[in-house]
Amino acid sequence: MKKRNTLQRRLVFETVQEMHNHPTAEEIFQEIASEDIQISKATVYRNLKILSEQGKILHIPIPNGADCFDFYTVPHYHMECQQCERVFDVDMPYQSDLNDRILDNHGMVIFSHQIVFQGLCKECVQKKSYILTYNSEENLST
Repeated sequence: MKKRNTLQRRLVFETVQEMHNHPTAEEIFQEIASEDIQISKATVYRNLKILSEQGKILHIPIPNGADCFDFYTVPHYHMECQQCERVFDVDMPYQSDLNDRILDNHGMVIFSHQIVFQGLCKECVQKKSYILTYNSEENLST
């Protein structure tokens, strides 16, 4: 059964394309709602699921956080900042041969993979360095 391309689905798709920042479903809903458009959270979630199943957007599962969505569907890796919780693309070639290199003792066939690295983004590293420097200087002056 073919799923219809509804007005709401097109709106969700266009919103993900315009945001360019790996938004969560909640952020996508808030963006649409800010335009005074009547849409429910359930409709946004349902359409994000359908769009990702159709390959029109990329669903990025985030461990211990809210899943994100990406308009850029070519396989690539992501990094989640553990401080500000933003998600970024990683400048690293996709390792397509990794699927074949996984040893599996359970008879599974691996088709694809997603890797989300965890660390600190440049801005949070700079803030943390400033705080550490400031605190060190405070301790030295007392």
